[in-house]
Amino acid sequence: MAINKNHEFEDLNGIKCAIVEKNALEERVEFLKKLLEYNRYTVIVAASPPPKAAAPVPAGAEIPAPPPAPTTFTIGVTDVMFNATNAIFGRLLRTPDGHVVTLAYWQQKENVSDDNTPYFEKH
Repeated sequence: MAINKNHEFEDLNGIKCAIVEKNALEERVEFLKKLLEYNRYTVIVAASPPPKAAAPVPAGAEIPAPPPAPTTFTIGVTDVMFNATNAIFGRLLRTPDGHVVTLAYWQQKENVSDDNTPYFEKH
């Protein structure tokens, strides 16, 4: 059981993991997997459960079928002490080119981690 919402645990493929991100698309999974494995974490990826079914429709009413939900994944690491917020703001993660991972880089808003400019000074 998690102490709070920011430090969740779950069994992924039968392995106890600290959850890094839920409902991630395939491109996001590849980005985080590469980054976390570079930082020597063992990454476990499992398909996210399908969304819950909608409420039943009253008899006689017709509604169009909803579009198929995108395939999403849950990303976890086997180090249950891992917390993404602490790792980012504690400057514990590095990019393959040697820079500290910034929040904007983690969120994929920047292609290169600019660790010389503090996050609170960015516009």
